Amino acid sequence: MNKLFYPSIFHKAEEGGFWISFPDLPECFSQGENMEQAYEMAVEALGLALTSREQEKQPIPVASDPSAVTVESGSFLVVVEFDMLAYKKRTNSRAVKKTLSIPEWLNEEAIAMG
Repeated sequence: MNKLFYPSIFHKAEEGGFWISFPDLPECFSQGENMEQAYEMAVEALGLALTSREQEKQPIPVASDPSAVTVESGSFLVVVEFDMLAYKKRTNSRAVKKTLSIPEWLNEEAIAMG
């Protein structure tokens, strides 16, 4: 479940740029000044929505089939790729201390090698 693909709808904003919605995640919206920025912001919004659901122990919805999504005039469908593992690595780099035991010979080798 590392890479996920969700359909999104890019709507042209009256003031320029785009605003984005996700049919499978009604709480997830984003916007961008141009196509590149809008896509990047859509990935971030999708990541926030999915990890929030995961933390709150809510189900992660199955992505809709893009051919089943209806798009109104003036908007278009974009499938957004999301890498859950990469997102977690990028946004949660908190260090966690772990204590472990290793064999004595390995410890001596490590000390000898500095």
